[in-house]
Amino acid sequence: MAKSPADGATLFSPFRMGKFQLSHRVVLAPMTRCRAINGIPQPALAEYYSQRSTNGGFLITEGTMISPTSAGFPHVPGIYNGEQVEAWKKVVQAAHAKGAIIFCQLWHVGRASHEGFFGKNESKLVYQPGGGAPISSTNKPIKGRWRILMPDGSNARYPVPRALKTSEIPEVVGHYRQAALNAISAGFDGIEIHGAHGYLIDQFLKDGINDRTDEYGGSVSNRCKFLVEVVHAVAAAIGPDRVGVRVSPAIDHLEARDSNPRGLGLAVIERLNNLQFDWGAKLAYLHVTQPRYTAYGQTESGRQGSEEEEAELMRTWRRAYHGTFICSGGFTRELGMDAVAGGDTDLVSYGRYFISNPDLVLRLKDNAPLNRYVRAFFYTHDPVKGYTDYPFLNEGSDKKHQPLSSRL
Repeated sequence: MAKSPADGATLFSPFRMGKFQLSHRVVLAPMTRCRAINGIPQPALAEYYSQRSTNGGFLITEGTMISPTSAGFPHVPGIYNGEQVEAWKKVVQAAHAKGAIIFCQLWHVGRASHEGFFGKNESKLVYQPGGGAPISSTNKPIKGRWRILMPDGSNARYPVPRALKTSEIPEVVGHYRQAALNAISAGFDGIEIHGAHGYLIDQFLKDGINDRTDEYGGSVSNRCKFLVEVVHAVAAAIGPDRVGVRVSPAIDHLEARDSNPRGLGLAVIERLNNLQFDWGAKLAYLHVTQPRYTAYGQTESGRQGSEEEEAELMRTWRRAYHGTFICSGGFTRELGMDAVAGGDTDLVSYGRYFISNPDLVLRLKDNAPLNRYVRAFFYTHDPVKGYTDYPFLNEGSDKKHQPLSSRL
């Protein structure tokens, strides 16, 4: 249930997120960065997250593979084996040393993967061990303008996925559960279930993708079933207060469209509220992406700012959810301040400008100029360039990172 506008609340006001006391409301959004060579978090990740840590700040990691078949980008980290868990411990320790709270985002891309080969003179399997088809709710591939980034830097068409058999779904739910346990073993404070942006869980939620005729398809209740089972299994394993959920009912990223985004969002929220009532305990938060993410998030030229229709849609979901609410997607400093002051959200997660401004919280608080991000380095594998080399405010800006306006 939405709270009344808080008197004087700003992005920099403290907030109690369940068991976690936050010193401000600026959240590091999960962002794929492709620096975990062969799925193993490297020392550069520890530096990257440490740079963006503040005492009492909240960080959400990049999407992290829950199983060997869950990847759709090169060199993304995993959390499904012992070597990965040990490597993550150093990252978590670096964030904790700065006093930050850090959650691991659990990710399965579903049909947004590839089983083929890459490189002119190579015959190496990509993303899917054994060369199997990516799994999904459907056997319909992603088409249109969308392409997958291959390990050699090329872009390829998405292949035809394989619809999971009903009997196979509990195994995938088990992968989320085990990944959550592994994350806690690595020292994470909690996890976020990635149910957004056209990836596996979203492929079950959206009626533009899900064409199943079993208990996981058809009605909105059936389409929510997979998400509910994942949330229930993970919360039972590590506790609801260590679990966040991310959804994007109004986002069509990777052709993830729904005929009734408002109704889908309310259906998801109703089921999360019911789980919380049954448990007698709340999830850590619900994280929802603004519709404007589609317009601005993938390009430099999309529409910027908030429109009343989008704002009212987010308010509808905010009012319906009984717990901590995080919103993300194209927020400026001003929009974030307005959203918090108006009671439209509790926390705001920022993405691209956290890439280029490791001290973003300070810059926002001081309304200081921002470093310009370089999109060409978002998904490269260099452990420094475009990753940990952006200057802090007290270091000034070099020629590569000229100050920008206060847009985030």
